[in-house]
Amino acid sequence: MGRSAAFFDLDKTVIAKSSALAFGRPFYRDGLITRRDVVKSAYAQLMFRLGGTDDQSMARIRDYLATLCKGWPVDQVGQIVTETLHELINPYIYAEAAALIDEHQAAGRDVVLVSASGEEIVKPIGALLGITDVIATRMGVTDGRYNGEVEFYAAGTAKVDAVAALAKERGYDLADCYAYSDSTSDIPLLECVGHPSAVNPPRALRRLATDNGWPVLEFRHPIPIGRRLRERPAVPVAAAAIGVGVGVAIGIAWYGRHRRTRTALPGPANA
Repeated sequence: MGRSAAFFDLDKTVIAKSSALAFGRPFYRDGLITRRDVVKSAYAQLMFRLGGTDDQSMARIRDYLATLCKGWPVDQVGQIVTETLHELINPYIYAEAAALIDEHQAAGRDVVLVSASGEEIVKPIGALLGITDVIATRMGVTDGRYNGEVEFYAAGTAKVDAVAALAKERGYDLADCYAYSDSTSDIPLLECVGHPSAVNPPRALRRLATDNGWPVLEFRHPIPIGRRLRERPAVPVAAAAIGVGVGVAIGIAWYGRHRRTRTALPGPANA
């Protein structure tokens, strides 16, 4: 029997919030982003979650991400994440996702977090969950600072490419692998494995899951990781199953697009 793996999207699949936006306040406090960035991102992240995104939009998000982070000291970002992880992320881990992760690990499968957020954020969250394997966005670094280049943007089909490369390296049969996501942009990821599940899906993903006979999972119970370890599993995974089934940069890019659209509307539509 060959090895297999379970691939988990992070935001709104494993944790009940955007991992990148979660650190908006300490990034603002330490002068890495402005108050305007925080407000625009929070509003537009909602637009992104509701509407998904296409290849052109993801390219704009990638480019803006590079511009936004250029010049940030890598050590400062790492220190912020380390100091605030337990406050900003720990209480928001879905009990249902944590129980699923435990089940896959107990069955001998590797568990991999796959997220468009940066490695600096995703790796510490993975460590909190006992996960060492992550596929995440990698920023270019020169002399200890982000240099304005994105070496790998873990979104859309790029996630599939990275998953396929890892499968080849480790000998996974993707037909025996699992994937979990709440996002329509992760449809290629879900389609590349033999056991996909839609988690808290928006309408389009729910419809696709229903048409394809994928499990549809509803995760509704975020709890601190310490409580989960004392009460594992806090919420039975079976109770979550129904049917058969980048953060700051994303927000800012979508805010600009949405605002331009509104501005272009004539007369009363702008009121």
